Amino acid sequence: MSNIQITKKDNFQHLLSIEGMNKELIIKIFDIAETFLKIGKNDVKKVPLLRGKTVCNLFFENSTRTRTTFEIAAKRLSADVLNLDISSSSQSKGESIIDTINNLIAMSGNIFVIRHPESGMPEYIASNVNKDVHIINAGDGNNSHPTQGLLDAFTIRKYKKDFDGLKIAIIGDIKHSRVARSEMHALSILGVSEIRLVGPKIFMPDDIDQNKFMEFNDMESGISDVDVVMMLRIQKERMQQEIIPSEENYFESFGLTTELMKLAKKNAIVMHPGPINRGVEIQTEVADSAQSVILAQVTFGIAIRMAVMTMLIDKNI
Repeated sequence: MSNIQITKKDNFQHLLSIEGMNKELIIKIFDIAETFLKIGKNDVKKVPLLRGKTVCNLFFENSTRTRTTFEIAAKRLSADVLNLDISSSSQSKGESIIDTINNLIAMSGNIFVIRHPESGMPEYIASNVNKDVHIINAGDGNNSHPTQGLLDAFTIRKYKKDFDGLKIAIIGDIKHSRVARSEMHALSILGVSEIRLVGPKIFMPDDIDQNKFMEFNDMESGISDVDVVMMLRIQKERMQQEIIPSEENYFESFGLTTELMKLAKKNAIVMHPGPINRGVEIQTEVADSAQSVILAQVTFGIAIRMAVMTMLIDKNI
């Protein structure tokens, strides 16, 4: 993790990656998020913590869920929110990304939420702005999606209370998934006992640490006796070419079904960062089952993003 992310007082200057964080900092984010979950249940959901601040959402890739939850989180903190339409911005006319950011800073932008197809772009931007500006990585290439990794781990804590002794299966296209990488870092830091990576060999990362992660190339073995089943979609937009025969064949081998869920623990939960492709990586009956916490992940994501933005602005927390 870049040293530009954490301040000397062990707080955030930027949120670029989970890699390199310590357990205490992650738990601190969770505890602050818990307070925002309570606020989310009130009739009036706003607090004035970011009043007078401006949050700029710059999404160079399409997104609905992530951009919307960041927008809701910022508005609940009473910030002004600017959603930049990249297709009609000066970027489309050849302006550099740093010049675009600097112009927004001149308009009093404080927090910039960046999603970009190029790995490392949020860190590059963070290294070229002054100390009064904060960058949040909302997904960069195949590299990282830290708030998604945090909200997924937070969801697990909500339902399982503790990370000790847990067996967690991350299933699907792990190789091309920035979400999977962030989840793997977060769960390792939090002390999960057993992290399984499940999927076809072509979807396994080339650099798996055998001391931290267990690789399974079949669903039956991979899902047996686990506490958490974390599904991923196939990241077609990040592949050089199609590498699976068909979606039907993939579902037959690696789709999550009600029959397969019988191999997991009875109280196992099912997760998915979205968007869901029903009938490709997950059966509708499983996605909508009592064991599914997929919609809860979305709710918790707002609280996690509120916590992160608050910590960026208020260094005394």
